[in-house]
Amino acid sequence: MKNCVFSSLLLLSLLSNFVFAQAPKYSNEFLNIGVGGRSLGMSNSCVATISDVSSGYWNPAGLLGVKNDMQLGLMHSEYFAGIAKYDYGALAKKIDSTSAFALSFVRFGVDNIPNTTELIDADGNVNYDKITQFSAVDYAFMLSYARATKIPGLHLGGSAKIIRRVVGDFAGAWGFGLDAGAQYVHKGWMFGAMARDVTTTFNAWNYTLTQQMKDVFNATGNEIPTNSIEVTMPRLILGAARKFDVYKDVTLLAELNADITFDGKRNVLIQGRPMSLDPHFGLEIGYKDLAFLRGGIMNIQQEHDITGAPITTMEPNFGVGVKIKRISIDYAKTNIGNQSAALYSHIFSIRLDINKQPK
Repeated sequence: MKNCVFSSLLLLSLLSNFVFAQAPKYSNEFLNIGVGGRSLGMSNSCVATISDVSSGYWNPAGLLGVKNDMQLGLMHSEYFAGIAKYDYGALAKKIDSTSAFALSFVRFGVDNIPNTTELIDADGNVNYDKITQFSAVDYAFMLSYARATKIPGLHLGGSAKIIRRVVGDFAGAWGFGLDAGAQYVHKGWMFGAMARDVTTTFNAWNYTLTQQMKDVFNATGNEIPTNSIEVTMPRLILGAARKFDVYKDVTLLAELNADITFDGKRNVLIQGRPMSLDPHFGLEIGYKDLAFLRGGIMNIQQEHDITGAPITTMEPNFGVGVKIKRISIDYAKTNIGNQSAALYSHIFSIRLDINKQPK
């Protein structure tokens, strides 16, 4: 009986979070994790320099940096000891010398969650055949477009995204939003700007609960969820970068980004109302544009240790990459040394360049 109640409360808590954690600052957070081993190894500091298929996610203006006719990108990572799976896939294609587009897909989900809300019937009988499984999954589909302007070095881009979020047969939401990005190169300096959810993103939630689940909600003091609208507020990401020739075939790329949010005070380095600023920094050492060593720092926060004394934590990341002809393989390990509250993760991604076949 205790196990049944505990499992039921876990499910109720999950559903309640989807209903009541609708504060704009926590909406669609799976789209703020990041994609690609290169970018994650540099602590998500890439808005000014991104120039591959993952630009559809980071900054659509960077799609003009894809040198081949098409480029395919794939990534897989796992979080919370493999409980949550995070997958990404994208295809970018050049339209002509001044324009390009990309299709991107993101999935973040927890599968095989036990549902024991019907394990015990109204008469107190236990029937293990009533235990079922469900998934809590977030999807995002993005269509991105980039175009060069008449101003030398200035590229503009935008993305339209469709959000689908599902919690078994109990709850689901559809959402739609727009992103806008720009990149500018001037005298060796690279600048970038990405406005996510620039028009705000709306998720319309719909709930389908059985009468037994409603009874459990009432019995445990939880409010029964109702259909609602969840809003994601805009976020502005600014970046500046510079590439240096260090020694012969060795280069050093340094980039500083700042995430600016407009949904009230957050636990970041620069806190304020209504805006907060979260800086993060990344480095990439390259050799002949074939091998890369990367690192970065992000998630700088104020916390308290076991004695209650305030401490500053941060998330250092590390990555490596190699390019073999038309294939690029990147690896990143996030939160090396467990210096922040986040758990570390291993990320692998691959990019494949595809050229037109001669006629």
